[in-house]
Amino acid sequence: MTDPWAASTARLQALQARLAAAETADLSHSELEDLIQGQGRELLRQLFQDRADLQTVREPRLPVVVGADGVQRTTVEAHARTLTTVFGDVQFQRLAYRHRGSANRHPADARLNLPEEHYSHGVRRLAAIEASQVSFAESVEGLREATHAPHTEVQKRQVEELAQRAAIDFDAFYAQADRPTAADEAVLALSLPRKSPSGSVPRGIFILIGGPPRAHGSFDGKGIAMRPEALRPATAAAAAAAPPAARLVNGEQPHHKRMAEVAAVFDVQPVPRTPDDILGSTDQPRPAPTASGKWLTASVVQDIRTVIAQAFTEAERRDPEHRRTWLALVDGNNEQLRHILAQARARHLNLVILLDFIHVLEYLWQAAHCFFPDDSPVAPTWVHEKALAILAGQAALVAAAVRRKATRTGLAPPDRKGADDCADYLLRKQRYLDYPTALRRGWPIATGVIEGACRHLVKDRMDVTGARWGLDSAEAVLKLRALRTNRDFDRYWAYHLAAERRRVHEQRYAHQVIPRPD
Repeated sequence: MTDPWAASTARLQALQARLAAAETADLSHSELEDLIQGQGRELLRQLFQDRADLQTVREPRLPVVVGADGVQRTTVEAHARTLTTVFGDVQFQRLAYRHRGSANRHPADARLNLPEEHYSHGVRRLAAIEASQVSFAESVEGLREATHAPHTEVQKRQVEELAQRAAIDFDAFYAQADRPTAADEAVLALSLPRKSPSGSVPRGIFILIGGPPRAHGSFDGKGIAMRPEALRPATAAAAAAAPPAARLVNGEQPHHKRMAEVAAVFDVQPVPRTPDDILGSTDQPRPAPTASGKWLTASVVQDIRTVIAQAFTEAERRDPEHRRTWLALVDGNNEQLRHILAQARARHLNLVILLDFIHVLEYLWQAAHCFFPDDSPVAPTWVHEKALAILAGQAALVAAAVRRKATRTGLAPPDRKGADDCADYLLRKQRYLDYPTALRRGWPIATGVIEGACRHLVKDRMDVTGARWGLDSAEAVLKLRALRTNRDFDRYWAYHLAAERRRVHEQRYAHQVIPRPD
């Protein structure tokens, strides 16, 4: 038998000879790197090609191959296909089992788990990583360098398609994946931003099981600029009705964005605190807890109800027996509350709901602007005093004081609107303002984790100047970024490859069994 590795051996020897030649003696280390990288990649491609050729020689002819359609394929021909791998193009010669009127079957492809498309799973993996970090145009350059393929062979559309294919098993992966475990006293937190009428992502929903995350401000992230066909129907209708020359203050066109719903689940240890710890009036405030086992998800396709359900499901995987305390930290948005309470009822949870304290502070500042000039040194003191009272459980008294002050000041109805809104908010949401219990038990009182999640998953990658996203591409990139942020990408990729084998190959054969030689 001819040496199956003759071609790759010859390339290795040629590279060794060149490195030993006199003309390379004065090369710098960077020049040597370039030489070895270029010829070394071709050596690796040749090794792959030699292995593919050996597979061809060794492939036996099967007497019959039965497809999932029950049709026996007895006619056999040799067919070739090209696969672009991370080393370059490799040619595969394998047997095709045929029957007139039925699709061919290639058992060798199934045993090698070859993809349907022109690019290998390794290239798909690189596309997923590149596309999750940089623009598709920049991803093209990265892939070209990685695959050593001519620039014309890796186009932007192909990168988008590879990224979409790479993210296809996201939901199924997390539906079966084991999640980290933590002590019963540890917090299992769930956080979701809501969609605002202005198209931004202000407050968040934040559901905790057992204790608090760090309390700090919220993030006002933007929606994703979409292509016209990818907008939600209401947004598309508003865009069509807008004047052609309409522009926002920052120069953007209105009604061209679609909101990405984001959820975060994580564990932290409870840290009891006092109002002085929150408002910074103590010399040594207690250290804030840190998050661990963080899990993020994002979707531009699914609505807030679906994302809330997914987050509850993730939390329940971590606490299936409901042994921890479940706390929902919200901004008072009625749609959020409705879906959260529905999930709690469906899962038989004893759920405690608490308002995001940062949102309460914003209402206090709206009231302060009714009473004091913008540059007044008294306004911060007034807000601080009322905030301390709310943290002490005196929200109703603060609401009454705000309304009395507006009346004593003699403000006209339009001028006192901020004060009345603040008082109404505190009274309507009073049952969700039990901050004394929350601080004593070490729960959080503000939604901080979702701020970083929105910025990282959405804004840092999706808010590219001039970019207009298609729905499938935006969804894929969000999921890939979530996988990498969750540090689950390697585990996901193993799951994805197994799913590809089932989807692309096994289901095409009778009883989903890939024919193997005896």
